[in-house]
Amino acid sequence: MGKLLWKPSQAQIQQSNMYRFMTEVNQTYGVNFSEFPELWQWSVDNISEFWKEMWRFAAIKASAPFLTVIDDAHKMPGAKWFEGARLNFAENLLRYRDDQVALIFRGEDQVRRQLTYAELYSEVAGVAASLKKMGVVAGDRVAGFMPNLPESIIAMLAAASIGAVWSSCSPDFGIKGVLDRFGQIQPKVLFTANGYFFKGKKLDCLERIRDILKQIASVERVVVVPYTEKNPDIADIPNAMIYDAFKSTDIRSEIEFTQLPFDHPLYIMYSSGTTGLPKCMVQSAGGILIQQMKEHLLHTDLKRKDHIFYFTTCGWMMWNWLTCALSVGATVILYDGNPFHPGPEVLWQMAQDEKISVFGTSAGYIAALMNSGLKPRRKFDLSPLRALLSTGSPLSMEGFDFVYQEIKPDIQLASISGGTDINGCFALGNPIGAVYAGELQCRGLGMKVEAFDETGKSVCNRQGELVCTAPSPSMPIYFWDDPDGKKYHSAYFDVYPGIWRHGDYIEINDRGGVIIYGRSDATLNPGGVRIGTAEIYRQVEMLDEVEDSLVVGQNWKNDVRVILFVKMMAGYHLTDELKHRIRNTIRINASPRHVPAKIIEVPDVPYTLNMKKVELAVKKTIQGEEVLNKDALKNPDILKYYAELTELQED
Repeated sequence: MGKLLWKPSQAQIQQSNMYRFMTEVNQTYGVNFSEFPELWQWSVDNISEFWKEMWRFAAIKASAPFLTVIDDAHKMPGAKWFEGARLNFAENLLRYRDDQVALIFRGEDQVRRQLTYAELYSEVAGVAASLKKMGVVAGDRVAGFMPNLPESIIAMLAAASIGAVWSSCSPDFGIKGVLDRFGQIQPKVLFTANGYFFKGKKLDCLERIRDILKQIASVERVVVVPYTEKNPDIADIPNAMIYDAFKSTDIRSEIEFTQLPFDHPLYIMYSSGTTGLPKCMVQSAGGILIQQMKEHLLHTDLKRKDHIFYFTTCGWMMWNWLTCALSVGATVILYDGNPFHPGPEVLWQMAQDEKISVFGTSAGYIAALMNSGLKPRRKFDLSPLRALLSTGSPLSMEGFDFVYQEIKPDIQLASISGGTDINGCFALGNPIGAVYAGELQCRGLGMKVEAFDETGKSVCNRQGELVCTAPSPSMPIYFWDDPDGKKYHSAYFDVYPGIWRHGDYIEINDRGGVIIYGRSDATLNPGGVRIGTAEIYRQVEMLDEVEDSLVVGQNWKNDVRVILFVKMMAGYHLTDELKHRIRNTIRINASPRHVPAKIIEVPDVPYTLNMKKVELAVKKTIQGEEVLNKDALKNPDILKYYAELTELQED
């Protein structure tokens, strides 16, 4: 059992959106819930009733009401949600049109910008009018190759207001990474910035745009947002216009929000693409809206007065998730650049200056912050901060301790886990529940998440496959270019027919807390015993000398042996004494089976463009198998180093 780190006061509980929602469910259905686990159980036992109440609680704007909530709560995939309803995603995010600040942008170049809700509405209206004028209609694709600028959100909302489908990549994607994504979906309009800042350098985007356009014939208009310079030269980019010239200034009326079915496509998201072309997951406007509003309102307890920040790029689903906070009327903080340039204090200075109340980041960032030596609470006034969200990979026990010791002792730490696939969470925060070290607080309301053992039986207090045994609205409506649904089916439903298998290895305990053990497809099986890689990472990250690590199972003499690769902190090398200490730490704190057969120093650890460790790519590399899509990696050249390691051929 993890140690208790935080619990809300009675006043905090009673002032929360979750408590208000629970009270309203009690009154409507004649029940008497007082604790979250009871509410969760009701939400998954009564799928239709829960989502109906969520629709009402979120005050979703629709021009026509729904006739049924779900046609079949046991059908997966293919359940139909909220049939009969007509709505528009952008209209729901632009419901506030007043003088409260909607967006605050901070970049590495230190320029600060802000837009009120009224100004945001006006900007979206201008871009939407121009998109319409050039012939963009519902179903067309509009793409963004953009830094995390206000214009990225404006372009997405303008596209969504018409019913066009939005898809984005961040500018750190290489040419092939962009072509692998946008080349499949054939966008009609492409938004880009002329460049971006990273680690104090100005980096160009337009040269890559020229090469990309040569291979995507569908693009009829390129809209260039000046960012690194005021007047970029776009003369040799076909069909290009500067953003301000493209945006209509003839705004004499309200935005005509196209009213569409609940399941009309909104986003195309992408799998990491490390095993081939990225899968293009199409998600519905209504499904994303109601799922993300549930997570913002109930699980994050977001209110209009909040200032919410998530460190993300436009190539990660957390950008889409963060953007939906506009539906609550909160102030959304955007940051673009390196979070450690010129030093590790950058985001915490911003948190103080912008009075951030909800701070979102990745477990990798927290680990790097720990290694940097910065102790934010000792240097900055973080009194408005009430919640810290962490995702991307499992947060270590030391990460939990660091947050409470060195960021803020009175804070809700919500480690969250879900996926690009659902643009949301399977397990996440609970503002009326306690935080225990190493645990995600709860499973999401309406998300019937279970852990299955090897026989497909639901288990508690032991590790198993993360499955979802009932449909939820933000699951993809289909995959792009998958007319018979085979790609979609094989991605989630081949192992357990009619049940979503996500590919994570988890444990659900008696109080409903969730522990994530890493990807199940990267699970180690030494001696036939299943081990999650996260259990080893937790121990290695305790060591001051180690900056990063990666664990794989290597097929060896009719068994699997555990190989641990370590990237050392500057000034340190892997000595025999340190190897002994690493093995001893893992043996004592995990188990003898977790102890690696080999510990090898490496110069770097490969990551996807979305900053996830790629254990499978390394496993394939050391076994002599081809890694099909290295362009999905941030640092693909490092795989050559792993391929040439002679130690892996020795006992």
